[in-house]
Amino acid sequence: MSAETTFRRTKIIFTLGPATESEEMLEKMIRAGADIIRLNMAHAKHDWTRTVIRRVRAVSQRIGRDVAIMMDIKGPEIRTGDLDVPLELKAGEIFDFTVKPGAAAEPGGGGVEIRSVDVNYQDLVNDIKVGDTVLVDNGLLRLEVLTKDSARIRCRVLIAGELKSRRHINLPGVKVSLPSFTEKDRRDSIVGLEEGIDFLALSFVRMALDIEGLRDFLTLHKSKVRIIAKIEDQSAIANLDEIVAACDGLMVARGDLGIECPFEELPVIQRRAVRACLAQGRAVIVATHMLESMISQPVPTRAEITDVANAVYELADCVMLSGETTIGKYPLECVQMLDKISRRIEAEEADSGGREPAVFTGDRMKVLHSAVVLANEIPHSILLTFTRHGFMAQGLAALRPAHAPIIAFTPSAEVLRQLRLLRGVEPFLMPLASEPDITIENAITILRREHRIKPGDKLIVATDIVSQDRLVDSVQLRTVR
Repeated sequence: MSAETTFRRTKIIFTLGPATESEEMLEKMIRAGADIIRLNMAHAKHDWTRTVIRRVRAVSQRIGRDVAIMMDIKGPEIRTGDLDVPLELKAGEIFDFTVKPGAAAEPGGGGVEIRSVDVNYQDLVNDIKVGDTVLVDNGLLRLEVLTKDSARIRCRVLIAGELKSRRHINLPGVKVSLPSFTEKDRRDSIVGLEEGIDFLALSFVRMALDIEGLRDFLTLHKSKVRIIAKIEDQSAIANLDEIVAACDGLMVARGDLGIECPFEELPVIQRRAVRACLAQGRAVIVATHMLESMISQPVPTRAEITDVANAVYELADCVMLSGETTIGKYPLECVQMLDKISRRIEAEEADSGGREPAVFTGDRMKVLHSAVVLANEIPHSILLTFTRHGFMAQGLAALRPAHAPIIAFTPSAEVLRQLRLLRGVEPFLMPLASEPDITIENAITILRREHRIKPGDKLIVATDIVSQDRLVDSVQLRTVR
């Protein structure tokens, strides 16, 4: 059976948690087709982090499928403080957020005491202005800023609800002065680098400068970890193109985006983000609430199926699971569901002829463009490439071949895992010989052994060859015998 009929192009990311952290479940999830495992560092302890990374590596080695690990660092976060008991806030009530812990409550009109809660960010009074909206607990509570002073922000409750301890605060349209890469992020990242993670996902990226700061940190630590920029607020949307240019991949983090932006804007932002990544040759992940109902139910809603399908139709590199695989009852079924939906939509796209590959500048991309055009015109063809750093495979993936899988051979285990992020790329580990022809024949031998090719398949080989004592990018067409 050829690679074209067996390979899923859209990659699957799942978040590790109590439901999936055992060796038994890890093996099942990886065998089911998971490509990348996400570690959410919002609440993770370092001992646990080290343990599960080593467990993932051990399971991957045992079953012969090396998956990538993404550490998702927490980033800046504004939260309410602790409460002795939850507060039931009523519509129209006046309520204070205090930025100086223990600030005495002030009476309101008529001597009525105004209730309050502390927040963990003292400069909030400088960032926020009268008339701004404060959303608490994923937008379940909505308040409007009436006045402010050095100690408190006085608000009116617009949407009532129960306020519990340590609830997340969102501030739509407010430019917050918190650093993008916090001290906690720094400590978490060092643990990840020591344990050999493959990707760092930076939360609440607002501008390219945020990514450059993390890039400097990685350079200081001599790390080749790839950076995933998470867009989660309106500042990121305004600076989308520069963020895409600065990162290695983008995550459309629809959870906070759906709070920070009007709901009706979310599909527009997702499509715009995917297109921006396709235009610049960057990987893109669509994340959050993809199969949310499967946290407690064995099958998804029809709307969720369509949501996943839309991400695949848009040619996203990856779809991602969060709560579904951390605390959900059906984590394995979620991966299987993503696999099934992705394959069906990809088959539909291939039957329709796909889309014309994008045009990029640069000689190498023009050569790769010709390889993809050739692959789109030849049925049952396979794109074959060889890469030491991942750039050849990344270039081919950016061009989104209509039906041909991209099989990439690399001598680096680190690069192999990073290639798991890219749509349509199936990586193999193999030393590269000094002679290109020997390298190609070695690759064909491996593909035969793995039943990835059959006689009659067309191999479109995008590689470099020696010509007049220099390396030249080339495209070759070979028929499997």
